Amino acid sequence: MRAVDTNVLVRLITRDDARQVTAADRFVEKGAWVPTLALTEATWVLGAVYDRSPGQIATAVEMLLDHGELTVQNPDAVAAALAAFRRRPSLGFSDCLLLEMARSAGHLPLGTFDRALSKLDGAAKL
Repeated sequence: MRAVDTNVLVRLITRDDARQVTAADRFVEKGAWVPTLALTEATWVLGAVYDRSPGQIATAVEMLLDHGELTVQNPDAVAAALAAFRRRPSLGFSDCLLLEMARSAGHLPLGTFDRALSKLDGAAKL
């Protein structure tokens, strides 16, 4: 299966460049894999460059999870991270995903110096 990078995900979400949106749509219509790294980068771009709110970022991640032609890497961990992010948006999606990826791999606790992250089940403040 082919894969997509951050820029393709951003085009699929923002729909802000007609030529690139058309190319992205055509590329994924046959199916495409979304690496968690590209997904994480896309959420950062949406917040930092497009000034999207945590709620809008969560909606975008949900749209990618539900997209008919996209296969998100480790969808259970992404869905769990999305749920945690919706509950605690101040953490950021990437922190939530980091914890859920560690959980899905069986590598808990996740050591952190981040006080907010350490309050989540499975994280340990160092």
